[in-house]
Amino acid sequence: MLAAITGVLKTKTYEIYARPYELNIVGVRTDSTIPNRFDDEIHVFFKNNTNQWIHYIFPATTDPGTYWLENPMNPQGTAILMQGQYKDAYQIGLHRGKYYALVQRGPITVLRDYDRNAILDFNNGRKETGMFGVNIHHASVNGTTKTVDNYSAGCQVFANINDFNLFMQLCEKHQQLYGNSFTYTLIDKRAIEREQKRKIVISLTGIGAGLGAAFIIYKIVT
Repeated sequence: MLAAITGVLKTKTYEIYARPYELNIVGVRTDSTIPNRFDDEIHVFFKNNTNQWIHYIFPATTDPGTYWLENPMNPQGTAILMQGQYKDAYQIGLHRGKYYALVQRGPITVLRDYDRNAILDFNNGRKETGMFGVNIHHASVNGTTKTVDNYSAGCQVFANINDFNLFMQLCEKHQQLYGNSFTYTLIDKRAIEREQKRKIVISLTGIGAGLGAAFIIYKIVT
């Protein structure tokens, strides 16, 4: 999986960070148009002090929930974050003034789903770039949340509170070393599947040409 993700990033000429504890944060959106599920993933990978790649996989949603699709805050429709790499677009800050999360600090591009039904529309609607408060945060403060509901109006949301707490610990380490600036990349699962079909052969001693080093994968199943 990680080899395919980095293959997609390199194909799109996206940045891959390789300094120790400098985070690569990559959302992977499933090809489903059915909302209200935590059926996406947020991947976090980085090198440690021994030049080894560490990879975490967290269940999440990259899409708005049914509540906001049917009741958009914006008259143009609910925001769906578009695929792309948003360099230095996030920082540690207060999500809605309540708790620390990654909050938007730079422009991103969204698609406005304007038809007010409970189906995600990734192909129609108006593109808009700017500051929308599309943050990276958690759902419930207890355990694993099963349905998205009103936890996301376009934000990238962790299903499990413990996963999110670990994520923030990693972000704090990154902040200590490199400052309060984070890049978030969103890619489509179908792009990863296409990359896997190309049968890119990457050994367990590296995650891509020019990257080198072994890696450890932590798949978080909650």
